[in-house]
Amino acid sequence: MMDPERIKRIIAEELPCEGLHVEGDGEHFEAILVCSKFAGLSRVQRQQMVNAILKPYFDSGELHALSMRTLTPEERKALCG
Repeated sequence: MMDPERIKRIIAEELPCEGLHVEGDGEHFEAILVCSKFAGLSRVQRQQMVNAILKPYFDSGELHALSMRTLTPEERKALCG
């Protein structure tokens, strides 16, 4: 069974995030990712990047659902001040 910390570790191994928060109930998860590598990419491209990292877990059925918000550090700063 997946847990938020495991998902966080899997993503962090592949994507150098300046901020990464994952929460969920064991089946459905939500993530907020802040990463400089998202600069210049569309929302869909950013999510595809994260989904590619997690693809083996989605394919195996170990991970069922993940909603995410993907931001650059500049976007986070604009939102949070």
